[in-house]
Amino acid sequence: MNPAFSVIFLTTLTGVGQGLFIALYAIELGGKLSWLTPVASSFLASGSVIAFLFLAAGLIASFFHLGRPERAWRAAAMWRTSWLSREVIVLPLFMVLTLGYGLMHYAGMEHTLVVGAAGVAVCIALFVCTGMIYACIRFLQEWAHPLTVVNFVLLGCASGYTFAAAFAHGTAPQVEASLARWAVALTALAFCARFAMLVRNARIRPKSSLQTAIGVKHPKLAQKSQGFMGGSFNTREFFHGRTAAVLRSVKWGFLLAAFALPMFLLVAGTWWQIGMLMLAAFPVQYAGLLAERWYFFAQARHPQNLYYQSMS
Repeated sequence: MNPAFSVIFLTTLTGVGQGLFIALYAIELGGKLSWLTPVASSFLASGSVIAFLFLAAGLIASFFHLGRPERAWRAAAMWRTSWLSREVIVLPLFMVLTLGYGLMHYAGMEHTLVVGAAGVAVCIALFVCTGMIYACIRFLQEWAHPLTVVNFVLLGCASGYTFAAAFAHGTAPQVEASLARWAVALTALAFCARFAMLVRNARIRPKSSLQTAIGVKHPKLAQKSQGFMGGSFNTREFFHGRTAAVLRSVKWGFLLAAFALPMFLLVAGTWWQIGMLMLAAFPVQYAGLLAERWYFFAQARHPQNLYYQSMS
């Protein structure tokens, strides 16, 4: 597939916002249960506003993927059957709950745990909706697997906790180490899930072939053209145009930047009490997540490319 950068930014930015909100709620809940040192309401309020801004930035990025943005509201019409429509409904609801949670802390109101619990529930629903948009496409074998949803959840939570650890440096140092440990654990889990998906996708045996693409059962077929002499919607939208060497470079790049380097920076920053390492972990990881999401889209092999892209 041809990765759309608007969708890449949408899924990664909203993932950070979701993971950050879960981290903030976990901090408040841990403080109430005496598992963590309580933090100031101002920390939770400002963190919620930042999470809201991440979500808003992702939502704005999605509009660049629309041919007619003024008709975006129609995307919610098919909520009974479309995971995309469900995401369109759940995302604004989660944004409202996130902002409301932060404003309640800012105003010193009670029952923030109730609103936060509702926000976490909607956050999980949003993760599922976003992941299922791709996992439900059965003919794209690289996506049609539960690991797709698992990876969206774990990568979002890992990046959110990494940002929370950096945000806590200097503003809530009493929970910085705990957030860093959770960020490392979630990043490690995300690596395991993503690596398992890479191994699975490398072993996929395509269900389609040149024979099924054109309906000719002869055992020896050689394709000499792409189907069109010039470019078309098919050649632009369903193939990224990069070589296998580029894909390998991106794969090893995101494995390093999204997983290995952030874990090293978080562990080293916590161990040696070096704040700059903690602060550097998130931008490094987010750059890796952009590469990971690009690879996620590019790796999916659309069956139509057997006819429109392959050349002998």
